[in-house]
Amino acid sequence: MPDTRWTIPVARWSLWPAATSAAPDLGFIEPLTRRRLSTLSRAALKVAHDCVAHVPAVRLVFASRHGELGRTTEILHTIDAGKTVSPTSFSLSVLNTMTGVFGIVRGDRAPASALSAGTETLGYALLEAYAQYVTDPSAPVLLVYADEPADPAYGTVEDEVDGGALAILLDSSAQTGRLECARATVSDETDAALLGTTFSSQSHAVQHCLDTRTASAWRCKNSTWQWSWHEAA
Repeated sequence: MPDTRWTIPVARWSLWPAATSAAPDLGFIEPLTRRRLSTLSRAALKVAHDCVAHVPAVRLVFASRHGELGRTTEILHTIDAGKTVSPTSFSLSVLNTMTGVFGIVRGDRAPASALSAGTETLGYALLEAYAQYVTDPSAPVLLVYADEPADPAYGTVEDEVDGGALAILLDSSAQTGRLECARATVSDETDAALLGTTFSSQSHAVQHCLDTRTASAWRCKNSTWQWSWHEAA
């Protein structure tokens, strides 16, 4: 992928940190459905609702490196123990679980997609959300990123995720500012000091930029991602 740069209009954003001890308030979801949700989907739906509670229809981009890996791991343990797997658990173990529940709860038939791109998942999700938005700027796009570390049974995971959930609503008619995103290919010899303030994960870097309005960056082996905030004109 060549070096690229793009800017998205941010109307609202919401964060649910992994370290939060309280359970997300999901009162907008009926109890039977709510009880079946994983920790990951609960956090994702919480931040999504925070951004679009009063938006009638919104295109959705959901992103997660590991997705519902926790539920999948439970299913594998169940199979290994010779027990019967719950059909509900199986149906809710797919990457796009959150998008389905989101659409059903809201009665929203707008397009929804789900993606995973390894350590660069959030960066490419921002690019996907931008691509969808520029095709039709009159309709808002909601980006939701949610993840949690893999079970220790899978061993050491390179550049492991921080966990938590982040939602960003792209809507130029109600923007509070613009988030500039950039990806550049770098060599192993690139001096990290030239990249500015760097963080251990993409999610941490993006959250820092949104929260402090200061530039942030994240670097992997072959590329550098950078984010900066610009106030609305």
